Amino acid sequence: MAVKKSITYRDVIESVRKKEYAPVYLLMGEESYYIDCISEYMEQNILKPEERDFNQQVIYCQKDDDNLVSNIINTAKKYPMMSDHQVLIVKEAQNLLKFDDLIYYVKNPVKTTILVICYKHSSIDKRKKILAAIEEVGMVFESQKIRESALPSFIADYLRKRSVMIDNNACMMMAENVGNDLCRLSGELDKLIISLPDGRKQITAEDVEKNVGISKDFNMYELKSAIEAKDVYKANMILNYIIDNLTVKDCIYMVALLFSLFSNIMLMYYAPDKTKNGLMQQLNIKSDFQLTKMMDAQRNYSAMKAMLIISKIREADAMMKGVGKGNTSNGDILRELVYFILH
Repeated sequence: MAVKKSITYRDVIESVRKKEYAPVYLLMGEESYYIDCISEYMEQNILKPEERDFNQQVIYCQKDDDNLVSNIINTAKKYPMMSDHQVLIVKEAQNLLKFDDLIYYVKNPVKTTILVICYKHSSIDKRKKILAAIEEVGMVFESQKIRESALPSFIADYLRKRSVMIDNNACMMMAENVGNDLCRLSGELDKLIISLPDGRKQITAEDVEKNVGISKDFNMYELKSAIEAKDVYKANMILNYIIDNLTVKDCIYMVALLFSLFSNIMLMYYAPDKTKNGLMQQLNIKSDFQLTKMMDAQRNYSAMKAMLIISKIREADAMMKGVGKGNTSNGDILRELVYFILH
């Protein structure tokens, strides 16, 4: 069954802030960052500190426990002590062997219990009865992976809430090199905040290079920038520097990065609205800085060349995954791809 309403992160937080509690919350999806944020917020904000000892419990699910669902249901049916509510947070619920059996509780939940189910790394099949039952009485939040194009905005917002700014180059370095694993990304941003000297509230590319281990001159983001600018000398200099240090995952990510670049160039050529606002909407970006870089890149590659490059990128991606690769190294595949792009 399809989800009746798309519940956002803010919807869930706001419901808790207003004390408009649902008896059951299901937090599910591929992106664990928002699931963790919501569950931590609930742990800290539903009950008063003096109420938590007797009325708040966190259960961690293990795959080999056949009786865990029964234990969860029995705990959820208890009544609070000297409090209006009890909070039961079930973490790693994707490990539950009999997850669907929770429906026996969900169909008739205890009004004084707030059951929070954290189901990570995937979403429950929309056709399952348990999902429809939870939607009927509670809130279902699906945490989806953030688009790479939205990472700069996430980084800027995350730091702004902590009264810290970041320059464009440093922001793009973090977005391109750390990627859209928000748990890792937020951890690296926290590391940068802590590393800032007293009184300084601006993160620079030098800070990223020093504390995150990303060179501001020789990294995948700078290679992509050199390719955007069609700077053959700089692109080859960076490629020669980084190619020996690239893992298989890095090489595949670099190919994905280039595919995204040239796919966006093609979208710009065929965008129905070629105004600034139209292009930003077409590319799903919000930064003038990003749009300027994309427009510069478009000027360096014709639509036909971009189309041929995309075909070559697909070929390189298949080879890195073992199709017709032979004894060719991933570094040599990437080197040949960059040569084709630039010539």
